[in-house]
Amino acid sequence: MSLRKPAESSNSLQTVPEPIPDLGAGSSGRAAEPHPAGRVKHGTIVQALRLLATLIWTLLIVCSVHATQLFGSPLYVINRDYYYAYMALTKQSFGIFITTITQWFSPTTIRVSGDASVRGQLVRAKDGRLETRFPERLIMIANHQLYSDWLYLWWIAYTSLMHGHVFIILKESLKYIPVVGPGMMFYGFVFMARNWAKDRPRLRHRLQKLAQSRHGGPMSGKRGAESLDPMWLMIYPEGTNLSGNTRKGSARWAEKQGMRDFEHVLLPRSTGLLYCLQELKGTVEWVYDCTVAYEGIPRGAYGQDIFTLRSTYFQGRPPKSVNMYWRRFPVSSIPLPASSSPSAQESEAFSNWLLARWKEKEALLEQYAQDGRFPADEGHDSEGEPGVGMTKGAGFIETQVKLAHWYEILQIFSGLGAFAAVATVMSKSWHLLSTIATERKALD
Repeated sequence: MSLRKPAESSNSLQTVPEPIPDLGAGSSGRAAEPHPAGRVKHGTIVQALRLLATLIWTLLIVCSVHATQLFGSPLYVINRDYYYAYMALTKQSFGIFITTITQWFSPTTIRVSGDASVRGQLVRAKDGRLETRFPERLIMIANHQLYSDWLYLWWIAYTSLMHGHVFIILKESLKYIPVVGPGMMFYGFVFMARNWAKDRPRLRHRLQKLAQSRHGGPMSGKRGAESLDPMWLMIYPEGTNLSGNTRKGSARWAEKQGMRDFEHVLLPRSTGLLYCLQELKGTVEWVYDCTVAYEGIPRGAYGQDIFTLRSTYFQGRPPKSVNMYWRRFPVSSIPLPASSSPSAQESEAFSNWLLARWKEKEALLEQYAQDGRFPADEGHDSEGEPGVGMTKGAGFIETQVKLAHWYEILQIFSGLGAFAAVATVMSKSWHLLSTIATERKALD
């Protein structure tokens, strides 16, 4: 699973030598190795139909969710508790949509394991689904392999029933995508311009809201207004996904810093994560770390060149498995500066802590490259043989991305349905009153 410059890759049928188009990132037009997900499973017509179905479903859901947001926006001036609960429900709807996209168009095996720090928090349900028992408030960090990473992490939030409380830090350019951009603004996502002087005040504003928000309405957590609102803040310290270009950038940064570059991950940047931890200090107890690996990426290749949108969603060639290794760290154990203006030594201490975690990720991914598996916690929480009431390690949980119940899809349209019903009742009531008024006038 080396991440050096790739040799030859293609997302076309590759069972016999054949010319392939130049796809960049090292593709040369010569015959490529067989695709790790096998033959193309769908012909041109079926691919076109799958593309059409994906576009229709995506446009339908995105427009429906955004319309629901717009109809509910007056709640902001009427009742803030209900406004934030309402927006959390629309965020849940988007999490359900993300789950269906993966379940229907790119089903694959999900293999989950973790270390002893998450023992008892990874559970296989009776129907084979994954259930996670992560806390209501956390900061989540992960390596960034593919464009689809965030889809799987949002699904993890779904398995904890926290898919209505996800917050993501994104590139500012995404804010200007029609419908999608305004929808993400309703969700309270943070948009970064990669200019710290410009980003710091807007990030501080959003983080302060996350650190102080308490609401007593629905979706406000187990203890309502007595506790802070639920929050899963998702951060990719690498800043971008792994590719040929970003590999070169990481190598240049490593040379500038006088250190050795990694093979399986990019060097992490500490500024953003450190600032988030400082602003949320005292309101979050845990940093959850996920190491992600996709089956089938050979050494010397990059996932984005193999598992393209076309191959994954339209040709029927998603990764054979998506592998996740979970662990967590108490915020109290992380060397954070005492003040909001850290000294050079304090900043270096945190950077070294983060770098140490990424070295561990590098080792985990190397183990995966050699064995095809991450480690798994097979222990239990006391000495001797496991007994009743003891918490055992989950080992490997193999599952798939799927909804717990098919009828959860109806939630996506429930808001619009409710508004339509109210509008219909009001329209008929107005018509009835107008008719009565007209008849009375005629009698007079």
